Amino acid sequence: MKRYVIRVFSLVAALGLWQALTSLNVDLWLRFSQFPTVTDVARAFAARLSGPDYWTDLTDSLARILTGFLLAALLGVATGVLVARSRLAEDLLGPVLEVIRPIPAIALVPVAILLFPSNEQGIVFITFTAAFFPVLVSTRHAVRALTPVWEEAVRTMGGGRWRILGSVVLPGALPGVFGGLSVGIGVSWICVISAEMISGQYGVGYRTWQDYTVVDYPGVFVGMVTIGVLGWLTSTAVELLGRRLTRWLPRTAYVPGARPPRPARSVKPGPSVPTAPAAGKSGSAPEEARYEHLV
Repeated sequence: MKRYVIRVFSLVAALGLWQALTSLNVDLWLRFSQFPTVTDVARAFAARLSGPDYWTDLTDSLARILTGFLLAALLGVATGVLVARSRLAEDLLGPVLEVIRPIPAIALVPVAILLFPSNEQGIVFITFTAAFFPVLVSTRHAVRALTPVWEEAVRTMGGGRWRILGSVVLPGALPGVFGGLSVGIGVSWICVISAEMISGQYGVGYRTWQDYTVVDYPGVFVGMVTIGVLGWLTSTAVELLGRRLTRWLPRTAYVPGARPPRPARSVKPGPSVPTAPAAGKSGSAPEEARYEHLV
């Protein structure tokens, strides 16, 4: 509870600093006199919420981001596993993917305009491209980092390729896959907003750019706040889903700022007669505790 109070306090403090700098027209080096105040943005936000355009833009942007991101998640994971597990696939697809990967997704807007018959499909393509490569790279590295002992154990018990894929490869690479998905959803928001500014007709990015062209700066900040909240919600959803699907992973007991537990006082042993180990038990207790996490 204390951590949540600190987080809320930091947010309130940032808003208070923003309000103070803009209301007092502070112009030291940064020109805060050009910024709208927090109250101006709040009034513009309340006015937008009461109109239909805001909710239309919101649903359009969410539909584009979810469509492109889901396609990138499916194809990115499949391609990453294929490239990591097959030398032929790596030789055929690897050079093409590595040449396209450094190109920013927003630089593909002219290609999307020429390639697709509608702007809507082009924006989804930009969103898909932005999320595809982080998912692909994370999946590929996660699959290659798997220890071969697990695969050999499944083969020893008679498992085939599909059994290895479902029991070893996909579960073992799942933490790395969700790392790529978390990065991909953030990059997707950046690119979909930029694509909407350039070639969109509706959406949060399109509306933000229109507010800038008509010098409606409180409206611009309404769009920025909306983008930030939507990005935070979708990233949190991906993270929570990843925790849900990787509950089998060992969790660390480390708590930031917590003091380590004090060691127990050692009791001076008295004279005793050494006894033989009990029948049916082999090994010592420390050895059993050391390998207990493998069960």
